[in-house]
Amino acid sequence: MKIKHMLLSSLAALIFIGAAAVPLPQLFVTSDQCISCHNGLISPKGEDVSIGGDWRSSMMANASRDPYWHAAVRREILVRPTVSSAIQHECSACHMPMTRYMAKIRDEKESVFDHLPIMGAESDADLLAADGVSCSMCHQIRKDKLGEMESFTAGFVVDNGAPLGERKIYGPFDVDEGRKALMRSSSQFQPEKGDHIQSSELCASCHTLFTHALNDKGEVVGEIAEQAPYLEWKHSSYYRSQGCQSCHMPIVEGEMPVTGVMGKDRDQFSRHVFKGGNFLIPRILNKYRNELGVKALPQELDTTARRSAEHLESAAAKISIKDVTVTDGRLCAEILVENLAGHKLPSAYPSRRAWIHFQVIDDQGNTLFESGRLNPDGSITGNDNDADKDRYEPHYTAIDSPEQVQIYEDIMGGPDGKVTTVLLTAVQYLKDNRMLPDGFDKSSAPEDVAVRGAAEADSDFQGGRDSVNYEVPVTGGPGPFTVQAELWYQPIGYRWAHNLAQEEAFEIDRFVRYFKDFADSSGIRLASVKKRID
Repeated sequence: MKIKHMLLSSLAALIFIGAAAVPLPQLFVTSDQCISCHNGLISPKGEDVSIGGDWRSSMMANASRDPYWHAAVRREILVRPTVSSAIQHECSACHMPMTRYMAKIRDEKESVFDHLPIMGAESDADLLAADGVSCSMCHQIRKDKLGEMESFTAGFVVDNGAPLGERKIYGPFDVDEGRKALMRSSSQFQPEKGDHIQSSELCASCHTLFTHALNDKGEVVGEIAEQAPYLEWKHSSYYRSQGCQSCHMPIVEGEMPVTGVMGKDRDQFSRHVFKGGNFLIPRILNKYRNELGVKALPQELDTTARRSAEHLESAAAKISIKDVTVTDGRLCAEILVENLAGHKLPSAYPSRRAWIHFQVIDDQGNTLFESGRLNPDGSITGNDNDADKDRYEPHYTAIDSPEQVQIYEDIMGGPDGKVTTVLLTAVQYLKDNRMLPDGFDKSSAPEDVAVRGAAEADSDFQGGRDSVNYEVPVTGGPGPFTVQAELWYQPIGYRWAHNLAQEEAFEIDRFVRYFKDFADSSGIRLASVKKRID
């Protein structure tokens, strides 16, 4: 069977060993080779759970289309133009992993922008780059060294030797010889059971990323864990009970076939929805689908954005009012926030932030005090960092002014100690008070996931929870009073979007335009509570 959209021909792809040229087998195919059989899947409850439909609108499938990533990579290059090739090679590792893996084993550098724009993809390499994090990428990763430091930052291992027809592709189920023969015939891959495909360690290979800061000469001057949800999870109570897939790839209840051709009923089938913390980019992809070469259907992207938001709103956090008193015209309230996730909240890329929006309202509906209001432009009232790129909001144990906001975030710093959102400038975290998962002991946390800043000494900031005391005057209005507290979240904070505009480029201008278009809906409320005080 003719396989479309292969990465180069096996006659043209060569690895040079000494003076000898050895043919490099075709390693990857585009997702259409897999989706054709793994669609049309209906759960016992009658829901369409097709792998292709779920995956196609996910951030995994659209990793190389992500306009924020395009803008961020361009900015890094403009800041360090002399090392553009090295920057693009590293930044393509998890967003264009198939073409980057091929470049790596050829001892070459991958180029991000050579494969853009996506809608112009025609060559085999461009089509594979456009496919993002695809089927034949993840399902070919071997268990070698997974979970070890060497496997992080896209250090996964794929068999470089076997030709198509003999290449193994791993899944969670045993496959009989008849179905193996059918799959070899249709896709030229040989299915094999591999329990590691459902392990958190597999996810960790791309979702544990270390970034190296460079000087103007391209020399490494420092390193930070850009994102480390796996290491956060490993230091929590979830480590022995729940893995990444249990939340991000939920199990379908009951038995069902996982292929539309000669399907066999399977139990514990994982949906390929990849529910996560990014509801914003799917919305942007949908609105600007023609500019970004999006293949997923509008309703699929709508579903992905809604599913991500609903997951965040129902399973990320709780907020409660522990105690409220009013004495001599002063209201004191203790607000407790609880992290329900198996890693820090927020986790992953440092553009993400969560914060408390606190209000005291009088009996006439007038707001007497407010901290943490989200503005239409995506900024937070009172946040030092949104007002000034060189400052940031500290961690608080008590708040008594509208200019103070409890923001759970990680703030990067350069070698000079100045705040930065340039990854290749950052060598440290000046602040990391992101909410800790249950069981996380901050006193023994590994360096890469340690708490930074004033939260280190805050005894109320512990695994799974944080409490903040609000002390505000209420003499300006009649009682009774209503205290309302909400936990809000943004996948891309105001400063992370607007700092891009310090450099000028097409990709940067485009994303800043996109962000401004969605700024008033760039945040969602994760949890809320209110209490009337008579």
